[in-house]
Amino acid sequence: MNPLFVSLLLFFIQYPRPSLQQFPRPCTTAEVLQNKQCCPVWPGDGSVCGSLSGRGFCQDVTVSDLPNGPQYPHTGVDDREQWPLVFYNRTCQCAGNYMGFNCGECKFGYFGASCAERRESVRRNIFQLSITERQRFISYLNLAKNTISQDYMIVTGTYAQMNNGTMPMFANISVYDLFVWMHYYVSHDALLGGPGNVWPDIDFAHESAAFMPWHRVYLLFWEHEIQKLTGDFNFTIPYWDWRDAEDCQVCTDELMGGRSPLSPNLISPSSVFSSWKVVCSQPEDYNSRAVLCDGSPEGPLQRNPGNHDRNRVRRLPTSADVESVLRLTEYETGPMDRRANMSFRNALEGFASPETGLAVTGQSLMHNSLHVFMNGSMSSVQGSANDPIFLLHHVFIDSIFEQWLRRHQPPRTHYPTAKAPIGHNDGYFMVPFIPLYRNGDYFISTKTLGYEYAYLLDPGQRFVQEFLTPYLEQAQQIWRWLLAAGILGALVAGIIATIIAVACRRRQKRWKVSEYGERQPLLNSSEEDGSTSYQTRL
Repeated sequence: MNPLFVSLLLFFIQYPRPSLQQFPRPCTTAEVLQNKQCCPVWPGDGSVCGSLSGRGFCQDVTVSDLPNGPQYPHTGVDDREQWPLVFYNRTCQCAGNYMGFNCGECKFGYFGASCAERRESVRRNIFQLSITERQRFISYLNLAKNTISQDYMIVTGTYAQMNNGTMPMFANISVYDLFVWMHYYVSHDALLGGPGNVWPDIDFAHESAAFMPWHRVYLLFWEHEIQKLTGDFNFTIPYWDWRDAEDCQVCTDELMGGRSPLSPNLISPSSVFSSWKVVCSQPEDYNSRAVLCDGSPEGPLQRNPGNHDRNRVRRLPTSADVESVLRLTEYETGPMDRRANMSFRNALEGFASPETGLAVTGQSLMHNSLHVFMNGSMSSVQGSANDPIFLLHHVFIDSIFEQWLRRHQPPRTHYPTAKAPIGHNDGYFMVPFIPLYRNGDYFISTKTLGYEYAYLLDPGQRFVQEFLTPYLEQAQQIWRWLLAAGILGALVAGIIATIIAVACRRRQKRWKVSEYGERQPLLNSSEEDGSTSYQTRL
């Protein structure tokens, strides 16, 4: 790897910066858990939620009371029910374009001291990035993996196990693994009490309407976190356009890691990802012990793309598959779960056939097919975010969602307000985000949220993003070499011109001498003068 990036990586590891996710560190004390008020002070003015600056106020949390679907028949047994009321019933409610657990950040798509300036970022195909940009992306991933979050912690026990908040159970975690834990926490089985006593048919981010908006916010926050961590506010997550792919095109040592020659299930030692340890990857073990994942390392990252169950995934999705899914006009239908027919969400998630729109069993299609195809850490829902390919994959899924929104322009009323599986109704707050975000608020275009996809731009803008920008990026990195090469070239040209001029003058002189009767060879000079041949000079 480029020494510049290694130096940058070491610098940031030694000087970690704040992160932005999950349980705010100031809200993990016994006092806060018992009074249920998570309203930290904003350091900018020293007031709760930045109230003195008009950024926000500490207010009661109001959750939706509209009915959920029948998939989860229990009440009052899972901490995620009516999120976040089990932990907090008062949080910062931010005004205007402010955002964050203490209203110290700007909403997506805004920046500046007053969060009044608009920003539109562009997510690009990873194969359109310059070599420098690819190296930077990988170094950022590794930096996040090795930097402990300074602002947030993860919860390692249920509220009941914490004796109703009197005995807090929280742990430190790295910035990257924080997001792995979030994906685990939102999808883990409900613990009903006692070893092995769980309810598996529950997931607050998959198999229903919130699949799209939840992952959209998840990726936005991940992107925002990397920007804060590195100070690179132009950073965006690249995508892998896997349409019509026959293998894992990003599984190379230059990108996300090739296959190890020592074991087909491991990452090549030449890749930095070979040293990564996974977390939250053993849900059966947690269920058997009636505990939550505590973020402890559990072994190496695993991946064996293509050596999966061929009966479950026959091939990766094609361009025709994507187009078929985009033609579906209804976002959610019927039971609003994996059995839904003619549902865009269910077809894109991979529980329905892209050709017919009808729900299928025993097969993993579209989004799901990539997870199964990777045949490793990414193939388990709860631990899938351990593999960084997860990011490239879900960013492309988000771009397909964006295509559908632009093509059909559905009103918000198309998003279900009631009777969806628990956690998926429009008014439900996304688990486990603090600050709070409602599902329906993110059933909107990426343009409103301040980002765009390179391949969805008009031709002129696309040329700039996919071709001109990488060229300029590369030129910016090598301009000193280009300048030195130009100077050296000018010197060499000058020397050659001088040699030719001298040779021409000597030749003219010899012709003059020959006019007075002296004979000289045409190409070779006499032995007496000891000079080299004309051919040699030239």
